Amino acid sequence: MGVKKKKEMQVVALTICHQDLETLKSFADVEGKNLASLLLHCVQLTDGVSQIHYIKQIVPLLEKADKNGMCDPTIQSCLDILAGIYLSLSLKNPLKKVLASSLNSLPELFLPEAIHHFTSRLQEELNTTDLYSYRKVIDNISSCMENFNLGRASVNNLLKNVLHFLQKSLIEILEENRKCAGNHIIQTQLMNDFLVGIRLSMMLVQKVQDFQGNLWKASSSPIWQNMCGLLSIFTKILSDDDLLQTVQSTSGLAVILFIKTMFHPSEKVPHLISSVLLRSVDCTSIPEWFMSSCRSLCCGDVSESAVLFLCQGTLAMLDWQNGSMGRSGEALLVDTAHVLFTLSSQIKEPTLEMFLSRILASWTNSAIQVLESSSPSLTDSLNGNSSIVGRLLEYVYTHWEHPLDALRHQTKIMFKNLLQMHRLTVEGADLVPDPFFVELTESLLRLEWHIKGKYTCLGCLVECIGVEHILAIDKTIPSQILEVMGDQSLVPYASDLLETMFRNHKSHLKSQTAESSWIDQWHETWVSPLLFILCEGNLDQKSYVIDYYLPKLLSYSPESLQYMVKILQASIDAKTGQEQSFPSLGSCNSRGALGALMACLRIARAHGHLQSAADTWENLVSDARIKQGLIHQHCQVRIDTLGLLCESNRSTEIVSMEEMQWIQFFITYNLNSQSPGVRQQICSLLKKLFCRILESSQVLYKLEQSKSKREPENELTKQHPSVSLQQYKNFMSSICNSLFEALFPGSSYSTRFSALTILGSIAEVFHVPEGRIYTVYQLSHDIDVGRFQTLMECFTSTFEDVKILAFDLLMKLSKTAVHFQDSEKLQGLFQAALELSTSTKPYDCVTASYLLNFLIWQDALPSSLSVYLTQQVACDNGDKPAAVVERNTLMVIKCLMENLEEEVSQAENSLLQAAAAFPMYGRVHCITGALQKLSLNSLQLVSEWRPVVEKLLLMSYRLSTVVSPVIQSSSPEGLIPMDTDSESASRLQMILNEIQPRDTNDYFNQAKILKEHDSSFGMKDLNASEVNIDTSTEIKGKEVKTCDVTAQMVLVCCWRSMKEVALLLGMLCQLLPMQPVPESSDGLLTVEQVKEIGDYFKQHLLQSRHRGAFELAYTGFVKLTEVLNRCPNVSLQKLPEQWLWSVLEEIKCSNPSSKLCATRRSAGIPFYIQALLASEPKKGKMDLLKITMKELISLAGPTDDLQSTVPQVHALNILRALFRDTRLGENIIPYVADGAKAAILGFTSPVWAVRNSSTLLFSALITRIFGVKRAKDEHSKTNRMTGREFFSRFPELYPFLLKQLETVANTVDSDMGEPNRHPSMFLLLLVLERLYASPMDGTSSALSMGPFVPFIMRCGHSPVYHSREMAARALVPFVMIDHIPNTIRTLLATLPSCTDQCFRQNHIHGTLLQVFHLLQAYSDSKHGTNSDFQHELTDITVCTKAKLWLAKRQNPCLVTRAVYIDILFLLTCCFNKSAKDNQPVLESLGFWEEVRGIISGSELVTGFPCAFKAPGLPQYLQSLTRLAIAAVWAAAAKSGERERDVPISFSQLLESAFAEVRSLTLEALLEKFLAAASGLGEKGLPPLLCNMREKFLLLAMKENHPECFCKILKILHCMDPGEWLPQTEHCVHLTPKEFLNWTMDIASNERSEIQSVALRLASKVISHHMQTCVENRELIAAELKQWVQLVILSCEDHLPTESRLAVVEVLTSTAPLFLTNPHPILDLQDTLALWKCVLTLLQSEEQVVRDAATETVTTAMSQENTCQSTEFAFCQVDASIALALALAVLCDLLQQWDQLAPGLPILLGWLLGESDDLVACVESMHQVEDYLFEKAEVNFWAETLIFVKYLCKHLFCLLSKSSWRPPSPEILCHLQRMVSEQCHLLSQLFRELPPAAEFVKTVEFTRLRIQEERTLACLRLLAFLEGKEGEDTLVLSVWDSYAEARQLTLPRTEAAC
Repeated sequence: MGVKKKKEMQVVALTICHQDLETLKSFADVEGKNLASLLLHCVQLTDGVSQIHYIKQIVPLLEKADKNGMCDPTIQSCLDILAGIYLSLSLKNPLKKVLASSLNSLPELFLPEAIHHFTSRLQEELNTTDLYSYRKVIDNISSCMENFNLGRASVNNLLKNVLHFLQKSLIEILEENRKCAGNHIIQTQLMNDFLVGIRLSMMLVQKVQDFQGNLWKASSSPIWQNMCGLLSIFTKILSDDDLLQTVQSTSGLAVILFIKTMFHPSEKVPHLISSVLLRSVDCTSIPEWFMSSCRSLCCGDVSESAVLFLCQGTLAMLDWQNGSMGRSGEALLVDTAHVLFTLSSQIKEPTLEMFLSRILASWTNSAIQVLESSSPSLTDSLNGNSSIVGRLLEYVYTHWEHPLDALRHQTKIMFKNLLQMHRLTVEGADLVPDPFFVELTESLLRLEWHIKGKYTCLGCLVECIGVEHILAIDKTIPSQILEVMGDQSLVPYASDLLETMFRNHKSHLKSQTAESSWIDQWHETWVSPLLFILCEGNLDQKSYVIDYYLPKLLSYSPESLQYMVKILQASIDAKTGQEQSFPSLGSCNSRGALGALMACLRIARAHGHLQSAADTWENLVSDARIKQGLIHQHCQVRIDTLGLLCESNRSTEIVSMEEMQWIQFFITYNLNSQSPGVRQQICSLLKKLFCRILESSQVLYKLEQSKSKREPENELTKQHPSVSLQQYKNFMSSICNSLFEALFPGSSYSTRFSALTILGSIAEVFHVPEGRIYTVYQLSHDIDVGRFQTLMECFTSTFEDVKILAFDLLMKLSKTAVHFQDSEKLQGLFQAALELSTSTKPYDCVTASYLLNFLIWQDALPSSLSVYLTQQVACDNGDKPAAVVERNTLMVIKCLMENLEEEVSQAENSLLQAAAAFPMYGRVHCITGALQKLSLNSLQLVSEWRPVVEKLLLMSYRLSTVVSPVIQSSSPEGLIPMDTDSESASRLQMILNEIQPRDTNDYFNQAKILKEHDSSFGMKDLNASEVNIDTSTEIKGKEVKTCDVTAQMVLVCCWRSMKEVALLLGMLCQLLPMQPVPESSDGLLTVEQVKEIGDYFKQHLLQSRHRGAFELAYTGFVKLTEVLNRCPNVSLQKLPEQWLWSVLEEIKCSNPSSKLCATRRSAGIPFYIQALLASEPKKGKMDLLKITMKELISLAGPTDDLQSTVPQVHALNILRALFRDTRLGENIIPYVADGAKAAILGFTSPVWAVRNSSTLLFSALITRIFGVKRAKDEHSKTNRMTGREFFSRFPELYPFLLKQLETVANTVDSDMGEPNRHPSMFLLLLVLERLYASPMDGTSSALSMGPFVPFIMRCGHSPVYHSREMAARALVPFVMIDHIPNTIRTLLATLPSCTDQCFRQNHIHGTLLQVFHLLQAYSDSKHGTNSDFQHELTDITVCTKAKLWLAKRQNPCLVTRAVYIDILFLLTCCFNKSAKDNQPVLESLGFWEEVRGIISGSELVTGFPCAFKAPGLPQYLQSLTRLAIAAVWAAAAKSGERERDVPISFSQLLESAFAEVRSLTLEALLEKFLAAASGLGEKGLPPLLCNMREKFLLLAMKENHPECFCKILKILHCMDPGEWLPQTEHCVHLTPKEFLNWTMDIASNERSEIQSVALRLASKVISHHMQTCVENRELIAAELKQWVQLVILSCEDHLPTESRLAVVEVLTSTAPLFLTNPHPILDLQDTLALWKCVLTLLQSEEQVVRDAATETVTTAMSQENTCQSTEFAFCQVDASIALALALAVLCDLLQQWDQLAPGLPILLGWLLGESDDLVACVESMHQVEDYLFEKAEVNFWAETLIFVKYLCKHLFCLLSKSSWRPPSPEILCHLQRMVSEQCHLLSQLFRELPPAAEFVKTVEFTRLRIQEERTLACLRLLAFLEGKEGEDTLVLSVWDSYAEARQLTLPRTEAAC
C-alpha cells in the first residue's frame, strides 16, 4: 500500500591509536587547513556518516599540494596513518570503501610513497601470530584486491609473504578446529575463517599479475613452494568428509584453479584433470610436485564427494568458451558427464544430491558454450538422440518430483539447456518437424497432469518451439490445465505454464496477423476457459485461479477486462431473467457469473487496471450488484466484492461516500463468518481500507492547509477536503459503533473474533505517533465506561483467541483506560482473578492470567500487595512504565507463589482434596503468563528476582513430585472408582497394588472411599455398599463449595500441573539471562539450575505414561535444548550429547530394573531423543543424527533373543518419531531405506509389541516417502511415485523388496497343507501399489519394474482375501497401459478349463481380481472412440467367453463366480463407453446370448435351496443383479418392447427374497426416475417403468428392509402423485387420505433417512391435495394440522442433519402454498409456526442447514406478492441477512393478510423467548454440582439477541404505520403482567450474583443479560402500544429502528431491483 522507508545507514566511526593521534596533533597547522588538521578533525568525530565527508576531502587537498609536497613529512606521516586507518576498519564498514575510492584518485606524485606505507603497514598485519586475528588480516588482504589500486600494489609487493601467511594460517586454523571438537560455535567460526582463506587464495591466483608469467614456476621459488603447500592443504581438505561441505566444495574449486595455473604445458591440463576424475592417473608421467601435493587424488581411494567437487571445479574454473581447450577440452567435457552420471547413482545424501544437481546444470551451461564453436564429433555426442542427452533426460524425469524445491529448479534449468543444446546441434534445420522435439512433446503430453515436472518442461518447450505446435496437437490443453488448479500443490506450476503459453501465443498471433482479429482467437483460447472455471468450477479451483492466474492474465492483457465484463454482465442478465420466470435457484455452492465479475473487477482494481473506481461503478457494475455481492451466499463472492471496495493500487485514493456506505452494510451482516480463512481475509481487507483512509486523509489535510486558490485538476475537486475529512471521521465512528455493538451478551466466537480484530486494526492504523500533526480518527475518543467494560468481559470467553485480542486492544488503549478505573472494582477484579486461578475449569485459569496481566500493566493492583516487595521502589508518577510493570509483576508472582506453596503443602497430604478444591495448575499458569509479558533480559530488581526464581524452581519440583505418581503409574486413568459400589473400589485396590513398586506417594497405598462432608479423608470399609467421594475443605478462611471427586479430576489436576510446570521451566530457560559464572551479578539462572531443569525433563520424559504430560514436557525440553545448543558455555553446550549417549546406552542394555517406560509406543522416550536431535544445528554435519540413526537401525533389526525385545521396540518407536519430525527435513532421507527394511522384517516377528511398532514405523515411512495424503482416494496418483524415481532415491530397496516379494510368492505357492500367511506381504504390497510405471522411465533395465510383475501375480494366490485384492491393485501400475490387453489375455489363459479336475479357488479368485482391476484401468485410461481400444476389447471378450463356465453353476464357488460376472459387467460398460451403438458388436460376438444363458441358469431365476448359505452369497447376488439389470436395459434398447429376450424382469428382481437384489434394482430404477424428474433423461421415463406404479405401491406396503423401503419411498416421491395416488385404494386398499396418514405415521416414528424421505413424500401428497381439492380442503384439516406438527418436531436440534434438511426442502417446495400464499390456507398460528421453523433453521449451528434454509427465504421473497418487499428478490443471500429478510417478508405478509393484531402476541412471545429460558437461569443459579468437563453454552453461530434485534426493528417499522387494529386490552394486560413478573425475577436473580459475576459466574450472568435484553425489548414495544413512553424516547427508538429496517425493505410501490 505505502512506500517502505529505507532504514537509516548506521556507520561505525573510525578511530586511531594514541601514537598516531599525537602525530596528527603535532603536524596540524593553526589554521586547520593542512592534511593533518583534516584527519585530526575527522578522527575526533564520533559519527561515522560525518567522517565520510572529511575523507572525501583528502584527495582534493593533496591535489593542491605542489611537487615539493612529496618530501613534506606531514604528508608522509598522514599517508602512513591513512594506511593504518584503512587496515583497522572492518570489512563491512562503509568508511572502508569510501576511503579506498578516495585513495584510488590519489595524484601520481604521491603513489610511490603511499604504496610504501601501505606495504609497510600490511607487512605488520602479516606478522600477527594471534589465531583469532587471522580473519581480520585475511579480510584486509581481500579488500585490498577489490577495486583498490594501492592495496593491490601492496599485495603484489608482498605476494611471497601473503602466500606464506595464508599457508600458515590455514594450517593453524585446521589444527585449532581439531582441538575444539565438540564446541560447534567455535568450530563454525573457524570454518568460516577457513572458507574465507581459501577464497582469498583463489582471488590472488586470478587477480595478481605475477601469476600470468612463468618466472615464479621455478621449483626453488618461494612463491612456487607456497603454492604447492596451499595445493596440498586444499587436496587434504577435499578428502576430509568431517569438514563442512561448503569448505570441501570451495577446496575443489581451488584445486582445479591451482592445477590450471601451475601445470605446464597448459594444453595437457584437460587430459590431466580427466585422468584425475576417472581415477586413472599415470603416476609415472606426472610431475613430482603434483604427485607430492595431490598424492591422495592420484593414488588414494578418492571419496564420492571429492570427485563431485572436482567436477564442480572443472566446470567452474576452466575456460569453456570459444573452444579454447580444443579436442582435449571436448573430451574432458564428455568424461565429466560420465563421471557425474556414475555419481548420481551412488550419492544419496541430500546435500550432496543438491550439489550434484547444480553441477549437472552447470555442465549443460558449459556444453552450450562449447557447442557454439565445437567439432562435428561433439555435435553428434550431444544432440537430442545421444546417450548423454538421454541420461540427462532420465535424470530430469527422475528428479522433477523431488521434495526439494531447489533440486526441482535445477532440473528445469537442465531441461531448458538440453533443448538449447539440441537446437545448436541442428542449427539451420526446421525445429518443428524435428523428431526429437516432436517425440518429446508427445511424450510430455501423454503424462498425467499431477506430475509437477510436466508443467516446467512444457513451459521450456513452449519457449523453444512455440505454443502453436502444442495447441495443434490438443486444443483443450488450456482447459485441462485449469481443471487441475483445484490442487494447491500444482497451482503455482499450472499458472506459470499458462502464463508462458498465453504470452507466447499472443506474440505468435500478433506476428502472423496484421489486423486486430487475432485478439478474438486469443480470447477464445485463454479467456473463455477461465470464465467457465470462474462461473462453474469448484470452490478451490476458483480461489486458486483468482489468486494465481487471473492477475497474470490481466497484467499481460488489461484490454481483456472489457471483454470479460461484457460476457459476464450478459450472463448475469440472462440468469436474472430466467430466475424471474423460474424462481428455483441454483446450488448454494455456485458463485456464478456475479462472483466471476467481482473477482475480475477486484483483481483489475488492485493492479491498477481501473483508473478510478468511483468512475467505473456505473459503467461496469451497478450499485445493486455490489450490494448483492456483499451479502451473497457464497463467501468468496462476498470477499471479492469487499476486496473490490477496499483494495487499490494507489494508497492515497479517496474512499467515496458510496464505498463507505457499502462497507458499513457489509460489516452489519458479515462479522459472524464461520470460516477462519474468510474472517482473516475480511480483517485484512478492512485494514487495507483503513490504511487508505489514513494516507488519503493526510493528503486531504495538506490540501486543506495549503488553501490554494487554483483548482487542482484531479478527483479531489469533487468536494472540499474538509467535507471528505468529516465524512471519514463519521464513517470510522460508525464502524466502531457497529463493532462494539457486536460484542453483545451471547455473541458468537466468530463475531467477537472479527469485531476485536478489526478494532485492533483501527487502533493500530490510527495511532498518534510523536510528530504527526493530524490524525483523522482516534479510537480512544469513542471509548466510554460501557465499552471499556465490554472489552473486559471478553476475557470470559472460552476461546483464548478472543482473550488475546481483547487484551491487546486494551493495551493499545492503556492511556484511555486510566479514566475508567474504580479502585473498588479493581480490588474485586483482583480477588476474582485469584479465585479463578484455582477453578477446576481449565479455561478459568486462562481468564485469571489475562485479568492479572491487565491489572499489572494498568498499574491497578491493590495497595496491600506492596508487602511482597522487600526492596521498596518509589511509586512516583515519574516511574518509567517498564519499572512499574516489573514491580507489579514481581508482587503478583510472589502472591501467587505464597498461595501455591500452601496449596502444594495440602496436596502433599491429600491429592484428592487438591484436585477437587484447588488444582494447582492454575496458579502456575498465571505465573507463566505474567513472566511471558515481561522483558526478562532487562530487569532492574535483579536482587529481588534471583531468590524468586530459585524458589519458583523448587516449588515446581515439589509440585511435580506430588503429581508425578499418577502420571507415571501403569493406569493413570483409573486411580479412583467412578462408580459407587464396592466392586469398583476392589478393582482400584488391585490397580494400586500393581503399581505400588513404582508409585511411592502415600496416597496410593490404599483406595480412598470418602463419605459426604468428610474433610478428614479417613479410610473406610472397602465393602461399603455406598461410595461417594466428596470433599469440602476450608482454604484461608474461605469455604469452598462441595464437589464430587472423579478419576478425571485427579488425572486432569495431575497432567495439567505437569504441563504447566514443563512450560514454565521451558520458558525460564528460554527467556531468563544465564549466569556465566556463579559470582556473576547479571544473570538469574545458574549453570547448576539449568542442569537440574534438564534432569527434571529427562526423568519425566523417560518415565511418564500419560501422553498429555510427556508431550508438554517435550515442548519445554525443546526450548531448553535450543538454548543449550546456542550457549557459549562448553559444558552446557555438550549436555544434549551426553544425555543422548546416556539414554541410548540405557535402551541398549535392556535391564529389567530400568526405569524407562516400556509402553507399546515407548511413551516419552521418542520425544526425548527427538528433542535432542532436532535442536542440533542444521548447518553442521549432523553427527549426532548420523550416529543415533546407525545405533537405532542396528537395534531395530530382527533379533534371535525373543526374551529381550524391549530395545527393538524402543528403537522402532524412536525411528517412527524421527521420520515423522519435519524439522529433520531431508537429513533423515538417507536412512529411509534401512528404516523400511526394519519395519518390514519387524512385521514378521512373533512378538506382538514388535509387530505393532513396526506397523507404526511403516506408516510414518509411507508418509515420509510419498507425502501427506492429498486425495480422498487411497490409490490416487497424487500420493504415488514412478518406480524409477522411487528406486533411484532408495536403490537399496530394489533388491530387498524383490527378494522379499520372491520369498512371499514362493511361500504362497507352496503345496503345504496348512496355508502360510506370510505377514510381510501386506507391507510389501502397500509399498508396491504406490508405485507406477511412467512413459518417461527410459529403457534402462537396472531399476526396471518388470521383475516384480510375476511375483505380484503369484501373490494373488494368497489364502488371505485382502492380500489378493491388494496384489490385484498393486499389479495395475506395474503394467504399461499398452501392455494391459496382452497381460489380461495371458492371465485368462492361466485359468482352468471346466474339464480340469484339480484347481484352487484362491488362485482363480486372485487371477480374476487382477483381470478385473487391469480391465478397469484400461477402460479409464483410453478414449472411447479409439479404434484400437474397441479391437482390444473384442479380443478380450473372446478370451473371456472361453472361460465362461466360471460364471455358471459348474463353478461351485460363489466368490469367484461373482468376480467373473463383475468382469462381464465391466466389459458391457467398456463397450458402452467405446461406442453409443455397441449392441451389434456384442451380439455378433454372442455376448448377450451367453449372458442371458448365465442369468437364466442362475439362482435368480431358479431360486436357492431352502436355508441356503455359502461364503460370498451377498457379493454374488449383487454382481448377478448388476449384470441382469444391464441385460434388461440392453434387450429393451434393442427391441423397444418389454418382454422379448429378457431372461428376467424388473418385477421378478423386485420380488426376490434377498434384500441385496431388491436394493440394487431399486437403485437402478431410482436413477432413471431422478433423471426423468430433473429433465436430464433423453427420452423421459423408459417405457418399461411407466406401468410399474402399482408394483411400487405394493412393495411399499410389504417391504421390511430399511434401505429398500427408503428407496421405494424416494421413487414414489419422484413420481407425480396425480398418477399413482388415485390407485392406492385399488392396489393397497387405502384411500388417498389413509395413505397420507400412513406416510405421516412413518415420518413420525421412523428415524434418520426413512423419516426424511417419508416427510418429503407426505408433503408432496399434502401439496397435491391442496392444489387439486380446492373445494374440499376442510376434509383433510386434521391431517394438515398433523403435518404442521410433524414439520415443527422435525426441526429440533437433537435430530440428525438429514431430518432438518428434509424440513428445509419441504418448506421451500411448499412456500408458495403455505408461507406466502396471498390467501392463507392454514390458520394464522400454524402459518406462523412454519415461519418459526424457517427462522429456527436459519439459526442452526450447522452451515449446510443454514444454507439450505436461505433457499426457503429466497423462494418466499421471490413470489409475485412478496418480490417487492425487499431489494434482494431472486438473489442468493447469506443466512445472516436471510434472517432479517425473512422477518421483513413475514411482517409484510401480516400486513397483506390483515392479521397484525392477532399475530402480534405470537411475535411478542418469540421476542420474550420460551418460558424454559428463565427456568434454566434459575436452575443454574442454584446448581451445586460442578462437573469438570461440563461445557458452557458455546455458540458458534446462533445469536439470540441478533434475532431479537431484527424482530424489534421490523415490529417497530410495522407498528409505526397507521393502518392496523391494535390487539384487545385483555391480551395486552396479560402480556404486560407476564413481562413485569419476568422483570421482577430478573432483578432478584441479579442481586443474588456475587461481585464480579461476569468473571466468576460467566454462564449465569450471560443468560441473565440476554433475558434482560429480551424483556426490555418487550417492554419498549408494549409501552409503544399503550403510548406510555416519553414522546422523544418513543420517536427516537421507533424511528431509529424504522430507519434501520428500511435498509431491507422497500415501499410496496417501488419495483424490485
